This record gives sequence, C-alpha cells and structure tokens, in this order.
Amino acid sequence: MMRWLSLACRLLVGGVFIWASLDKLAHPAGFATAIHHYRLVPYALLHPVALLLPAVELLAGLALVVGWQRRGAALLCALMLAVFIAGIGSALARGLDISCGCFHTDGGHAVGLDLLWRDVLLLAACLPPLLARRGGPGLDRDR
Repeated sequence: MMRWLSLACRLLVGGVFIWASLDKLAHPAGFATAIHHYRLVPYALLHPVALLLPAVELLAGLALVVGWQRRGAALLCALMLAVFIAGIGSALARGLDISCGCFHTDGGHAVGLDLLWRDVLLLAACLPPLLARRGGPGLDRDR
C-alpha cells in the first residue's frame, strides 16, 4: 500500500515541478522579475537564481517521475517547497500584492493563503517517497 502511495506522490510532485519549470526555463528574464517582486533575493543574484532554480525543478521533477534517486529528489523538492512556503509567507506578512511566479512568468496567480496551503500539501506529498522503504516502479532498485 505504501509503495503505491509513494508512486502516486512521486508522480504528483514530480509532475508539478516539471510543469512549473517549463515557462521559467523559456522566460528567465520574466522569472527574474517575479523573484525580484518578493524582495528577498539580492539584485546581483536574481539572474543566476532565475536560471538555476527552474533547471533544478526540472531535474528533481524528472527524477521523481522516473524513480531515480527518489529519496534525494523528494528531499530536494521538499527543501524547495519549504523555501517557497517561506517566501509566500513573507510576502503575505508584508502585504505584497504580487503574482507568485509559480507556473507563469507573465502574471499568473496572486500570492495568497491558497498558494501557501497548496505548497504545504505538496510538501506533505514529498514524505511518502522520502520515507517509504519501497517507492514503487522506477529506476531505483528497492533493497
């Protein structure tokens, strides 16, 4: 049972991270602007972060979907989600009226409690692939 829950969570979280990376990879300048709106990253780091983060999202998402290094990929996704939750929480606490930059660099969904809860649920979905002894079908050998 845990094996199939782990597989379902891998596919869900991995698919979300793959989808989230695509527009950011296609429009890094727009993503840098979205990051800038949060007012958390120093200006000198905006473009490097805008180039690196979507690539990491894509690779971690692909690794989860195919079941390669699933625990490491799940941990990486969980850590990214924790950072996203902190960023969204910070924006909400400061009353910023910005789009999240989650799936679209040219606007998209406004930062709100619904996004915070979505990311909390996705973070929870990282736990089965991270903790399960067997992760379902994939490239990893379950031992």
